[in-house]
Amino acid sequence: MSSDAAPKTAGQAASALDGFGSCLERLARLLAGVACVSLLFMVAVTTADVVLRVFRLALPGAYDLVRIATAITIAAALPYTTAVKGHVAIEYFFHKLSRRGRVVVDTIMRLLTMLLFVLLAWGCVVYGTTLKTKGEVSMTLQLPVFWVPYIVAASCGLVVLITLYHLLHPGRELIKP
Repeated sequence: MSSDAAPKTAGQAASALDGFGSCLERLARLLAGVACVSLLFMVAVTTADVVLRVFRLALPGAYDLVRIATAITIAAALPYTTAVKGHVAIEYFFHKLSRRGRVVVDTIMRLLTMLLFVLLAWGCVVYGTTLKTKGEVSMTLQLPVFWVPYIVAASCGLVVLITLYHLLHPGRELIKP
């Protein structure tokens, strides 16, 4: 009976990892969509503001809206970029190492990346909570802004999980670009 249990357990573990990867992929694609919509929103607000200025009018709060949309665009694009392994790498030095050296350096760098993004996520949650407690709002439109660091924190958390996936699946992208 124990011989039957081992293959089921290994199969269940592989299935759980596949489910984990599938969930991460959906979340990364969803946030990439949010980044696209946010970028289009920035373009629309900026264009409207410029066109209105031709007629000596202005779009009230354009600066606030573009500033918030910029933060969302950058944060929401991070998980997708990580999933497709689209970050800049210093290949020249990396390929000078032996295979074992590359594996060690890659593992250390992924662990450091995870630590960095955990700290960033934590810092963003603390900052967002501080903004909420103080009742901070945007300069012109007086919109509450505490939720923006929470979005950044969620994106950083997703980057940590995607980096963990890459650590468990070396040499494989989560999403094919």
